[in-house]
Amino acid sequence: MSITDPDRPDRLHGLDALRGGALLLGVVLHASMSYMPTPIWLFPDDQTSPAAAGLFFAIHLFRMTSFFLIAGLFAHLMLGRRGTGAFIRDRLSRIAGPLAGLWWVVFPAVIAVIVWKAAIDNGGTIPTGGPPPPPLTLETFPLLHLWFLWVLLILYAALLLVRAPFSILDRNGAVGRLADRLTGGLIGPWTPALMAAPLALALWLTPDWIPFFGIPTPDKGFVPNPAALTAFGSAFGLGVLLDRRRDLLGRIERLWPVFTIVALGAGAAALVLSGGPVPPLTPMTDPQLKASTAAIYALAVFASTLAVAALSLRFLSGYSAVRRYLADASYWIYIVHLPLVMVGQVLLLDAPLPWWGKLAAIFGGVMAAALVSYELLVRHTFIGRWLNGRRVPWRRAARPVPVPAE
Repeated sequence: MSITDPDRPDRLHGLDALRGGALLLGVVLHASMSYMPTPIWLFPDDQTSPAAAGLFFAIHLFRMTSFFLIAGLFAHLMLGRRGTGAFIRDRLSRIAGPLAGLWWVVFPAVIAVIVWKAAIDNGGTIPTGGPPPPPLTLETFPLLHLWFLWVLLILYAALLLVRAPFSILDRNGAVGRLADRLTGGLIGPWTPALMAAPLALALWLTPDWIPFFGIPTPDKGFVPNPAALTAFGSAFGLGVLLDRRRDLLGRIERLWPVFTIVALGAGAAALVLSGGPVPPLTPMTDPQLKASTAAIYALAVFASTLAVAALSLRFLSGYSAVRRYLADASYWIYIVHLPLVMVGQVLLLDAPLPWWGKLAAIFGGVMAAALVSYELLVRHTFIGRWLNGRRVPWRRAARPVPVPAE
């Protein structure tokens, strides 16, 4: 899903690696849900640990805001390089297309795993006579883990709507220069607190907010909840502004120790305020406690997001063929991973392994199956062009050997 040109020297390898890593962490996140002490998943395992809940909490804290930060930067980059028309065509093909086309593959696969598990519990036969499934409406449509594609489309549309009048009215660039100066003032040790303020308010205003789950996942219905739009929209917007001020990426990189320390402290405090690794999964009702928890959680979200961005810029900015391959494959892996994770969870329910052994086995099995299918079915085919914008030939043509003149 990378939209940078691989042959340009200014390719942001660190952020490209972070984008891929954020998607791949979704495999770990969903696999860990079976092993949390408080059952929250379809297939709870008898091997549980508070460490699994802590792992879930930590990943959920920064994963998607990091992804949307990078998506905003790459979106603005692509708009500048290709223009509005090409940008719209590309996003419709590579974001709207997979959402509309592959949901019809992933959703039946998820349902099939659920039915399979029900048959196992029913002695090998599919139970009948259950309640009918709820009707699909705009409010109840199950986007599953593909919700991020829908939110991306919303944010792309918002970017185009905001950008269009400024392109027409700001002929002399005064507004753009003002925005760039404001962006320069935004980036510093204070950035996590400034970015957290709108999200803290949105979380505090969220009815029935369960702090352990943080930003409510907009995986159902076509109208994302306000907290999710605030979190992911502000991260996306910051990415757009940073593409205008690429020099500020160096400032973010240099602040990696500050962001990391704040992220660790605020993240630990948010976990404690949320009830710890064995939390009561009930809405927080005390308004003062809810306000303080929302503020600390929002600070932890953006501190951890900036920390992983800074660390990626600091330590992963060099080219790596392995990281590049995984970044290219991560889009496909994330799309297909959920039913594969569920199959692994069901198969290992009675396995004589500790929770971490089961988690590692699921992650390894899903990655193996997804990478093999990516290499054989996606990378070198039209699907690769559809998802990644390019099809890698099976075998690169050999360079001609020059024949010396006689």
